[in-house]
Amino acid sequence: MALSTNTPSYLVSLLQNKCPRCRQGDLFVSKAAYNLKNGENVKMNDRCPVCNQQTEIEVGFYYGTSYVSYALTVAFSGLSFALWFFTIGFNLEDNRIFWWLGLNAFVLLLMQPLFMRISRSMWISWFVDYDSEWQQHQPKDSERIVQEHMNNW
Repeated sequence: MALSTNTPSYLVSLLQNKCPRCRQGDLFVSKAAYNLKNGENVKMNDRCPVCNQQTEIEVGFYYGTSYVSYALTVAFSGLSFALWFFTIGFNLEDNRIFWWLGLNAFVLLLMQPLFMRISRSMWISWFVDYDSEWQQHQPKDSERIVQEHMNNW
């Protein structure tokens, strides 16, 4: 079986929410981050549809994404603050900083589904390595999952 030569880079696969093992399969059931109907935007495939990599490595695995999402929002806020500072500026005698705070909070709320999906993609990519020969190797199943205890909380 021939190996794919057009594998996307790490950053592209993160932004497209692809499986970190093969960088081709979708992590999420829906490609639309803003498909908020019935929580479709957060439903993940149990396994990668391309390489069969398990996406739930252990019970509660994605709790760590809250730290990643926090870091992303802080970085975004810092970038928007710098952009605002160098374009519009701040002054102690007016309320421009409150306009930035309000606008930044509004944009963060709008971008939350994107940050959540990217943080999940980043989190799993730190625990599942890319395998350029994934077609010849079976994915490793988690030894910390007990199927009888899944969704018991």
